[in-house]
Amino acid sequence: MVTSDAHLGIQAAVSEVVPNAAWQRCRTHFSKNLSSMVPKTQWPTVSAMFHTIFQQPDSQAVWKQAHDVVEFCQQKFPHVADYLEKSLDDLLAFTNTPKAVWTKVWSNNPTERLNREIHRRTDVVGIFPDRDAVICLVGAVLAEHHDDWIQQKRYMSLTSLEQTKTMIASTVIDAAETTENAA
Repeated sequence: MVTSDAHLGIQAAVSEVVPNAAWQRCRTHFSKNLSSMVPKTQWPTVSAMFHTIFQQPDSQAVWKQAHDVVEFCQQKFPHVADYLEKSLDDLLAFTNTPKAVWTKVWSNNPTERLNREIHRRTDVVGIFPDRDAVICLVGAVLAEHHDDWIQQKRYMSLTSLEQTKTMIASTVIDAAETTENAA
């Protein structure tokens, strides 16, 4: 699964480079887009409702809550309800993965923050005398983030990766087998 904002170029690249990968719309980017569609005074209410979608215990509850939020928005903000409803398949693609990895795949913000920090530090230093200086700087940033991510449990555990592997193996259709059956 690849998580990104709704940039069409990224989506096209993902489908070309990793054709069997699912695509997940980043919930943080989506939330930012959603906030621009409602008055600032109403955003706390819409935001609170939107975030309840991601607090559900299982896939079925996530989808039910998402439809409840769409219904809630339909009364006051029909354009928001339509936008949310049209985006649900992309926004909730994470529900097809094991629950243990949901928090890791529903947003790409940790990666973006890491990239911004590397960019910020390289701008401060300016010109690098050699390749080793760049490697040291980027390595230091990665080491700092690695420590933070371990403490915050940002990495996927071996158990969750094994669950994901099993889920993928059980849903992948063998192309050779399909061809033989069709013949």
